[in-house]
Amino acid sequence: MALTYPPELHYTVTHEYVALSGDVAVVGITAFAVEELGDITYVELPVVGRTFSRGERLGTIESVKAVSDLYAPVSGVVTAVHEELVDAPERIASDPYGEGWLVKMQLTKPEELQELLTAADYQAQVGD
Repeated sequence: MALTYPPELHYTVTHEYVALSGDVAVVGITAFAVEELGDITYVELPVVGRTFSRGERLGTIESVKAVSDLYAPVSGVVTAVHEELVDAPERIASDPYGEGWLVKMQLTKPEELQELLTAADYQAQVGD
């Protein structure tokens, strides 16, 4: 079954996405990443108030298959983390583009969004 990638989102080569809400970036992992990971068992998220540069390690996701690093797709300050995922990491898999979001970041360099992939570019990259 082919996965779909919402066209309004921005994507990274490391399988994170950004949904823009004003100047706040909602960050999660793509359906492709979820499928590759398998059953997600644990998520480590950053603390609110921490500043990240684009490409910096943001946290980790553990599954029955592997431990994967999460990377900041854009530079910004973490304004919220999805705390419910600590006790229910499977929510990431059930709704990666909705209730499976990971962190929200106040953008410090909005121009970085232009360097991210479109849905079509990401889909071509993952060969899906």
